[in-house]
Amino acid sequence: MADPNFRRTVVLLCEHTTGGSFGLVLNRPTGLSLAQAADEALGFDAELGVGGPVQPDTLHFLHPYGDLDGALPVLDDVFWGGDFEALQAAIADGWADPAQVRFLVGYSGWGAGQLDAEVDEGAWIVVPGSADVVFAEGDDALWRQILRQLGGEYALLSTFPDDPRLN
Repeated sequence: MADPNFRRTVVLLCEHTTGGSFGLVLNRPTGLSLAQAADEALGFDAELGVGGPVQPDTLHFLHPYGDLDGALPVLDDVFWGGDFEALQAAIADGWADPAQVRFLVGYSGWGAGQLDAEVDEGAWIVVPGSADVVFAEGDDALWRQILRQLGGEYALLSTFPDDPRLN
């Protein structure tokens, strides 16, 4: 994909309906921690990633805690959002581990039919999601790892330089 917001990204599609789609990029670290970006002391720290180009002033989080108030299921053992203060309390009480929570700013969104059209034109490689992928290290290595696992032409694609003209 030529769009720099999505070039070599792994996106977890959280919702896909006839009205549009919502997803979170999993492999774009900001280089900042959540504590560095927060205006208040949180009592824990975690890496902060870029979830997408839409509303970069919003915080999203993925986690395995289905009992967290307001959490929405995305995959087996993967939930999106919920009550942030309840999450803070769960971490403080030792019930939740901040290392198992992925924090992201912004999100990725598509209008009605837009993502389907992009998939049909071959702009996306669609693979089933899993908790292992969602909670893996979030950088370019994740994109390469997924392509290698697909094998064949995808494994070959994983070895291409970002800009083949510089090869």
